[in-house]
Amino acid sequence: MKSITPDALASIEFEMAWNHGNVSHTDTYLARKVNFWRDFFPNGFCEAMTGRQPGDIVDLEISSDLLVPRHDPGLVKTVVLNQFNGNRDNGHDIVPAYGRFYPKGRLTGMPGIFKDNVAPFRFLETEGTRFYADLNHPLAGKPVQMKARVAKVFDKIAERGGSSVAWLETVTDGPGIQARANGRATDFFAAHPFARSDARPDSVFYEKSRMVNHIDSRARAGITDLYRRLVPENTRVLDLMSSMNSHLPEDRSFAKVTGLGMNAEELAANQRLTGSVVHDLNTTPVLPFDDKSFDAVVCTASIEYLTNPFAVFDEVARVLTQGGVFAVTFSNRWFPPKVTRIWEEIHEFERMGLVSEYFLVPETYDNISTFSMRGLARPADDKYYPDFPESDPVYAVWGYKK
Repeated sequence: MKSITPDALASIEFEMAWNHGNVSHTDTYLARKVNFWRDFFPNGFCEAMTGRQPGDIVDLEISSDLLVPRHDPGLVKTVVLNQFNGNRDNGHDIVPAYGRFYPKGRLTGMPGIFKDNVAPFRFLETEGTRFYADLNHPLAGKPVQMKARVAKVFDKIAERGGSSVAWLETVTDGPGIQARANGRATDFFAAHPFARSDARPDSVFYEKSRMVNHIDSRARAGITDLYRRLVPENTRVLDLMSSMNSHLPEDRSFAKVTGLGMNAEELAANQRLTGSVVHDLNTTPVLPFDDKSFDAVVCTASIEYLTNPFAVFDEVARVLTQGGVFAVTFSNRWFPPKVTRIWEEIHEFERMGLVSEYFLVPETYDNISTFSMRGLARPADDKYYPDFPESDPVYAVWGYKK
């Protein structure tokens, strides 16, 4: 088995674990073909990884201040409201809201900030005609525990030059955005957030079956692995907003798996289901099940279509037994006509923050967690390969019925 040397190439899965506001966060990123001779890492990293083999896991002694710049109170700026450029080509101008992230390039008249700057800043409190803009990195000031797992080690045939990669900048690009600011709920809910471009009844849109997978096989396998961790065996499972696949592990047995979805043909094709019901949650968010009739609920790649999510989350809590898990997973692909406006407008990591609010606001869920998985290689047989070489990212939020 090959070991890491200073001249080796390796695939390294980085895992960051951190907590903020009673929510636990885990963010993973697979850095493929790390070049230990050329790429940038903090002092001590290469030494800690030398001699490691595939499967080895290393706890990295890296200070949070080395991962991202230290939190600087001086980077919380007071800005005049008309310095925020909310203009957009689609006619839906941005009205900034508390806790939301926006590209720094939307700030005008700020020294050192140019309109092409897409790095995020956080919009905080307003005072009259001014507001506070937090320009710090979203992870700044948040203690992070980091691990590195060796996935694969390659022989380097030759050093042919090329660019160096600051992998930890890539790994930390996004994490932190899903957390609340100062313990206060993020305001995702102004300006008709659940409007959609196709206002026709969902029953019309979903009348025709779509026997397709919406994310690639590697991302689907990641979701299945997560459900294997979260959904206990021999339990009663509700697959909410179900379709032709439930993504539950094939090597697990469950007391029953009930699918609730919009298309009878798709549900009939789902061999994992022991029962199914066609039901439109946007028309009738009340679930057609008795109280405490399920031990686990999963919702895969569908949460972005709900127009009354708080009512649905209340209903899920009603049908769950105490301690039962509700796990929501999604990626960055959807049906544009039926996705809600807020989902399209926000950063990918903000979507975990949005779903977290669905769990946090009702105060009926506990032990809320988020998870992200990025950087995996897209399967070579996927129709979007090689145009999109990376696998679809996986994002998840889950909580437990109090």
